[in-house]
Amino acid sequence: MTALVALCGGLLAVGTLLVVAGFLPREVPPPVRSATRTVAPARSLPERWATLTRRPPGAAGRRRDARLLAGCLGGVVAYALTGWVVWLAIVPLAVIALPYLLADPPAPTIERLGALDRWIHSLVATLPTGQSIGDAIRTSRRTAPALLSPHLDRVVRRLDQRWTVRDALREMADGLAVPEADAVLAALGLAAHRGGTGATATLEALSGSLQQILAALREIEAERAKPRIVVRQVTAITLGMLGIALVFGRDFFAPYATGLGQLLLLGLVAAYLGSLAMMRRLTRPRPRQRILTGALS
Repeated sequence: MTALVALCGGLLAVGTLLVVAGFLPREVPPPVRSATRTVAPARSLPERWATLTRRPPGAAGRRRDARLLAGCLGGVVAYALTGWVVWLAIVPLAVIALPYLLADPPAPTIERLGALDRWIHSLVATLPTGQSIGDAIRTSRRTAPALLSPHLDRVVRRLDQRWTVRDALREMADGLAVPEADAVLAALGLAAHRGGTGATATLEALSGSLQQILAALREIEAERAKPRIVVRQVTAITLGMLGIALVFGRDFFAPYATGLGQLLLLGLVAAYLGSLAMMRRLTRPRPRQRILTGALS
């Protein structure tokens, strides 16, 4: 009977995790249209698991699966020690959700602007030598930051396909999707349309503006990180105190041993995780309006 209850609790935990994974946002690639209909090959079990649980590729996916396995095992151990079935859902959910909710969100805008500023400096050093903007872009590709290399490779391919500099840079702007990058690439495209007149002075002015924006964004991110640090400390202290209390003060938690108490405990944990999710959402930078959209395809 105990093994059956443990199995049911494990299935409940996995089901809860799959439901949570289903609500996480996911980028869906556009469908590829083909003139002839092809039959999709049968997917293996790991591929189905990755699709069902939205498993990230590479090492991140392996770490996620390892945490999921550790959480399920931890839930079974906690159930065996206390007899509370609710641990089979709480422990895996906490092991998966807490690292994501308490981690610092990525800051792609700062990284892209930093790479863009370094690329502008290389262009400023190249343009006074008499090269056109298209040739300067080709030359800068060899020393460009790694973050911009794929975008510049695509720009060069478009230029080789007889695209204009303005259209190729407009497509690069859609790839970066940063308002400040739109201003830089629009200025480059306009200068190329005018034969390169005033490109160096414009890029120097834009570089100075980018550096000011980067300093402001880094300061904003530092302020946003402060509440996350406090919440991480509070969470660690709370979990430590609860662990000690469960070991040495079992009588205090006796009401949670009932069915109603376990449902209440699950609700409290869900409310805390929900508040962490709200905090993460509030501290994420909001998308800003761009000036270049709709590149040619």
